[in-house]
Amino acid sequence: MVPLKFVNNGEDLLAISDENLILIDLEKEETKNLEVSGLPFSQVWHCLMMDSVVTRIFKGYGYIPCVFKGLPAKLEELHSQNHSGDIENPTICISVKDKVHAVFWRGAAKIVPLIKDVQEKKKKHYQALQLVKCLCSEIVKLDYSKANALLEPPLKLAIRFGIYEVVEEILVSFPSAVYHESEKKQTLLHQAVVNRRENVFNLIHQFESKHIFLSAPDATRNNGLHLAGYLEPQQKFNLRAKAAGAALQAQRELQWFKEVEKYVLPQHRDHENTQRRTPRMAFTETHEELIKEGEQWMKDTANSCTIVAALVATVVFASAITVPGGNNGNSGRPIFYDEMAFIIFGISDAVALFASTSSVLVFLSILTSKYAENDFLYALPKRLIIGLITLLLSIITMMVAFTATIYLVFGDKKFWVLITVICLACLPVTLFIFLQFPLLLDIFKSTYYSRTFRKQSDRLLY
Repeated sequence: MVPLKFVNNGEDLLAISDENLILIDLEKEETKNLEVSGLPFSQVWHCLMMDSVVTRIFKGYGYIPCVFKGLPAKLEELHSQNHSGDIENPTICISVKDKVHAVFWRGAAKIVPLIKDVQEKKKKHYQALQLVKCLCSEIVKLDYSKANALLEPPLKLAIRFGIYEVVEEILVSFPSAVYHESEKKQTLLHQAVVNRRENVFNLIHQFESKHIFLSAPDATRNNGLHLAGYLEPQQKFNLRAKAAGAALQAQRELQWFKEVEKYVLPQHRDHENTQRRTPRMAFTETHEELIKEGEQWMKDTANSCTIVAALVATVVFASAITVPGGNNGNSGRPIFYDEMAFIIFGISDAVALFASTSSVLVFLSILTSKYAENDFLYALPKRLIIGLITLLLSIITMMVAFTATIYLVFGDKKFWVLITVICLACLPVTLFIFLQFPLLLDIFKSTYYSRTFRKQSDRLLY
């Protein structure tokens, strides 16, 4: 039991009850001099972890992280209270930008009720972070042994759940916590690698001695690169939830291995553990099943897309030979040669043929690939991206050619016929985009625009 007295460090005061966190309004007179004490510290931190996990909840919504990032915790915080004037009669200067920002979010909250829910969750997250700071400021006042004992369990729990804000605040308040080790003699960065928590691992950019912590061996002489090479059942379960498809899961594991390899000292990259395995050997052995699953996933995807691309190529090639309306018996030129719709037909049909043929060749290169481990990092995803883009282009241009043909033959220059055919032609294109574009976007982001490993703060931790 550690009695804690919370000071007022904001508009609200966070207290702890037997069940959950309670927000206490400081405007109420009976809460002005409130003191809190009671729960064991482990329960306090467990409660805190449940609130801090808010950032991970939004991943299921897709677009909500953008709203969560831009939405302020409190609309009142939008006003930059820049005081001017004399001491007795200060005035508050609110910038035009803050006013526009406030009006925008108030209006958006009325139109989209979900934004208000996001704001409430962000406010809860903000309050949890304030509680972290308050708890840390009180604990560091204790003697070293007690503070160290109290901070070690929440630090390990925060690393396990990937809540980097808690880890960062503990390390800032109590720098000696950086030397904490697990039962297996694993450092904080080792534990982040084992749990595949990129948010915590990214704190390495705020370490000056980053190479030492990752290169240090644990109880079985595994350094950070060994741990990145191992794939445990729990890690595989978490991996399936983060990446769609076995190939992308293998790519993510390779990205982890390559990223950790940057910060391990060169002389330790081929270091053997107690089982006489190097990091590369550990990666190959534990990822063998995942690589096979990725190979099968790639082949199945390439086979399916090859069939579609071949059908498109067959259709557009046949339509190029038998042009709409036929040919003039005297000159041999197409009857609709001078029509704008015929020119559109010719161009779109040619593009569809070239794109579908290119798509077939790209998917054929995927099927004949040797499927080495490093191929899943860039080579295979890049080919899949090119194949899906050319396939999408061929389907779109095929629909354009079909629309132009229908208009030439049956339209009789009636505008409503053109509109009707365009609307119907958009249906298969829309279905393809909705069904396949998310996969294409995931592959593109994972390969070329991955922000998994990046610097999150300029605060120096060690």
